[in-house]
Amino acid sequence: MSEVTEELKQKILDYLRTVSKAKNKDVARAVGEEKHVVDKAIAELSREGKVEYVYLGASFVKIKE
Repeated sequence: MSEVTEELKQKILDYLRTVSKAKNKDVARAVGEEKHVVDKAIAELSREGKVEYVYLGASFVKIKE
């Protein structure tokens, strides 16, 4: 079972900098990791104040401004 690592969180941040917003499943596909692990990593990044969730009829995540 994969764990959330600093490397994974950095990959997620790097990807999010290339898009305005993304769904968690698209982030998982882009970084080559299972969605449930990416969900946990994004939750950690949100708690750290690095990303935020956006609700536009569906849930997205983006770099926090």
